[in-house]
Amino acid sequence: MGGDNAPRAVVEGACEAVRESDVSVMLVGDEDAIKDVLGNARSAIDRLEIVHTDQFVGMDEPAITPIRKKRRSSVRLCADLVHKGQAHGMVTAGNTGAAMVAAKMVMGMIEGVDRPALSMVVPSPKGRPTLVLDVGANVDSKPRYLRQFAVMGHSYAEQILGTKNPSIGLLSIGEEASKGSDLTREVFKIMESGSLNFAGNVEGGDVFAGTVDVIICDGFVGNVMLKACESLAELTIHHMREEISKSWLSKAGYLLARPAFERLRLRMDYSEHGGATLLGVNGGCFIGHGRSNAHAVKNAVLEAAAFCRTGLHQKMRERIAELHRFEEALVQSEEVG
Repeated sequence: MGGDNAPRAVVEGACEAVRESDVSVMLVGDEDAIKDVLGNARSAIDRLEIVHTDQFVGMDEPAITPIRKKRRSSVRLCADLVHKGQAHGMVTAGNTGAAMVAAKMVMGMIEGVDRPALSMVVPSPKGRPTLVLDVGANVDSKPRYLRQFAVMGHSYAEQILGTKNPSIGLLSIGEEASKGSDLTREVFKIMESGSLNFAGNVEGGDVFAGTVDVIICDGFVGNVMLKACESLAELTIHHMREEISKSWLSKAGYLLARPAFERLRLRMDYSEHGGATLLGVNGGCFIGHGRSNAHAVKNAVLEAAAFCRTGLHQKMRERIAELHRFEEALVQSEEVG
């Protein structure tokens, strides 16, 4: 029931996902509203189940709403279905804060992880994508949070993106270890002595350059970067359309280059990537853009299914446990020394 185009876009996207794969979907929301949309999509109904509720969290409501006020809200029921093992993951295009709170409080955190991280896959010219986290789950982060983000990002890059021994960069304002805030300088020291493939500091220009496979950062910085990039992409497309429409020669050139422009649009279109993954919780949690259309919802559902099939949260639990054992051994050796 969340998002600018809900429930139609969500229901239609779920139907597309069911038709194109073997996934089964539980649609959580107002049953009458869902059935109104399903009237045009009955062929997918065999693997669609409706879970009715008349409570929803609006986009302008506080993030804590599904925990304190609307305990039968659709986003909370989604998290509860995952917690009870009736579903493997949840997908929403609604209130991001409410989705994160519901996932953290109801689904629960992976043991050893203090805070979840919202991750986003971005393209690079080197042919392999880069994973950036955190892009908005935590406004204030501590050094150990970013260290845990690095472990989770490493696991995601290996298991989902297929990157062997992924390199990890720390987003800062300079490559030197002495550059950055108190937080980044402290995180640099921790990462430098760790067991992951730490490549050091990276700058904003490295985000889309493919310099490293995983970039970790504070959620405040990551969210500002993400929103700025979205805005820049829209501005670029707007100016291209303006320039193409200025002359018949430009229009003719566009017709010749149209296939290339279409491929570029697909690579930059958020709907092709579904949504952002909330890492660190017990189960899959995908949060789509508020403007998600049916195509974006379909891709989010398919990505969630692929994520859940890997059992990635269990692998992350094992890696986090390894991290804690490594740190304990390091502390003991320092005490003996």
